[in-house]
Amino acid sequence: MALTALAIRNAQPRAKAYKLGDGRSLYLLVMPNGAKYWRLSYRFLGKQRALALGVWPEVSLAEARDKRDSARKMVADGIDPFVEKQRRKLRAQIDENTTFKGVAEEWFVKITREERAEVTLSKVRWLLEKVYPFLGHLPLHEIEVQEVLAVLRKIEATGRYESARRMRSVISRVFRYGIATGRAKVDVARDLRGAIIVPKTKHFAAITRPKEVGKLLRDIDDCPGYAITKLALRMTPHVFVRPGELRRAEWSEFDLERAVWSIPAEKMKMRWPHQVPLSRQVLDLLEEIRPLTGHSPYVFPASHTWKRPMSENTVTFALRRMGYSGSEMTAHGFRAMAATLLNEMGLWNPDAIERQLAHMENNGVRRAYARGQYWEERVRMMQHWSDYLDQLRLGDDGAKPTGDSKVVTVDFARRGARSR
Repeated sequence: MALTALAIRNAQPRAKAYKLGDGRSLYLLVMPNGAKYWRLSYRFLGKQRALALGVWPEVSLAEARDKRDSARKMVADGIDPFVEKQRRKLRAQIDENTTFKGVAEEWFVKITREERAEVTLSKVRWLLEKVYPFLGHLPLHEIEVQEVLAVLRKIEATGRYESARRMRSVISRVFRYGIATGRAKVDVARDLRGAIIVPKTKHFAAITRPKEVGKLLRDIDDCPGYAITKLALRMTPHVFVRPGELRRAEWSEFDLERAVWSIPAEKMKMRWPHQVPLSRQVLDLLEEIRPLTGHSPYVFPASHTWKRPMSENTVTFALRRMGYSGSEMTAHGFRAMAATLLNEMGLWNPDAIERQLAHMENNGVRRAYARGQYWEERVRMMQHWSDYLDQLRLGDDGAKPTGDSKVVTVDFARRGARSR
């Protein structure tokens, strides 16, 4: 006898599960807890099987009958409806993992496990979140080049040309990962380089004239404000590391007896560990800082908590308060200052200067060879540099740097070096 909606509604649970038949092998399984499940009994290849068709009342009587008829047709056509249901579920999972967002999130996990720099990961995350509203739900292999271009144009329209350029690069890397994992056949973002505006290269503003450097150092000495910020400003010219490397410096990285600061690879832009020889002046500064921040893991903790480093713009904001505009001097500009003046001295091997700046050599063979070179020269150079900064700070901007360092020149064609 066929079921009715009223009979289903009035079916009460019993001590054991029982069935209410509807005809043509469809039945309602009533559980002791009151739950009611639709089932279809069928035979396939000589074996008796049961197929779950849903839960009442989410699946109504009419819907259950439609599912029964569809499943019986599959059996008649030689298709096992249970196997087909599993295939559909698997295809749905695969489709979810082939959307742009699904592939991008998988790729992001990969680069996170590769221990990319924290700042790199945060920039990538920011860019992906901007892309998801437009491309996130689309299957990666179905995205057309015009759809990617439309997203980049939206960013360009706001005047953020550099963001659009980086976004194209990130989208391209997601596509390349999709190709490598079999979920895309072509990188549609690859050829969009010529379709978006190329931002004009902007160099960090820096003071590089000795007399002006001396004035800047004196202004730093005289600047008011938070003591830790002032000490960070005083230390920056001597070590000329990247601002992020300075603000995240930890006491555990400093060996004061050996006078060396060892920065781990994960904090470095180029993902190579880096060492900074510490001059006498820097060691004195660290002794001055320790009573103030020695309780924190960070040499320069945030003003509101010792558990985190100072913010990335602290040094830059201090320079602005001192009256130095963004077109005059930046926190990153101390690196350009050091690179310019050290090279102008003519006392130091340019490769030693580059190694101290932690610049990556483009030539892989040379990079591997140069990793451990120039350390003794760099030790002398960093002490010489701090002495020179002291001369400039005292107003002796015309004095020639002195020292017992040998002048080294490099003939890259011969891959050798000579002293003079």
